[in-house]
Amino acid sequence: MHVPDGFLDAPVSVAAGAVAVAGIGVALRGARRELDDRTAPLAGLTAAFVFAAQMINFPVASGTSGHLLGGALAAILVGPYTGILCVSVVLLMQALLFADGGLTALGVNISVMALVTVLVGYGTFRLLLRVLPKTRASVAGSSFAAAVISVPASAVAFTLLYAVGGTADVPIAKVATAMVGVHVLIGVGEALITAVTVSSVLAVRPDLVHGAHDLIKPLELRTAEPQAGGPAEPSRA
Repeated sequence: MHVPDGFLDAPVSVAAGAVAVAGIGVALRGARRELDDRTAPLAGLTAAFVFAAQMINFPVASGTSGHLLGGALAAILVGPYTGILCVSVVLLMQALLFADGGLTALGVNISVMALVTVLVGYGTFRLLLRVLPKTRASVAGSSFAAAVISVPASAVAFTLLYAVGGTADVPIAKVATAMVGVHVLIGVGEALITAVTVSSVLAVRPDLVHGAHDLIKPLELRTAEPQAGGPAEPSRA
């Protein structure tokens, strides 16, 4: 999915860069409402997890491979604004350190892999939670669906950009078929990882899952109280 330098023409790259800058600017303002002393460390861990996961490719079909995009996962765990920042930082570091995606195409990659996946993934997640029962199983299932949809949506966004400013001599029909078809399969793999990760965090710290903070009460520690009229517990020094 990482777009290299020169794959799209200059006008499209500049326009996508402007969209990316605007999106990051909005995300920086919104992240102030999502982050605090309790959730900031999770944002760092989420970015590190997405960075590591994107470095691991898994086979898909016909000799192709795919990797986690992480937009839906990041948005569900730490919020959509912070999720955009997490994935954008990952893409920037990959471009600078590993030449994974070109610097002139960084705006395209952020727009396609951060903005689109977060907006589509988190939007799908919240829409499903409005109609599903307020349970942990619903959160996990919605996470799965959000990731499944967000990955091919990212491929569709790239295909549209290629249709406008692609420089390679490849018909748009072939690009669309290859990109969407492969990324549907990649989406299934990402959905499994996303659902398992969200479920794991829910099991131990449900209060840290941003997407479920208004649906699931955090765990409470309760102590047994003496029955009315019963003997009071002796005090211990």
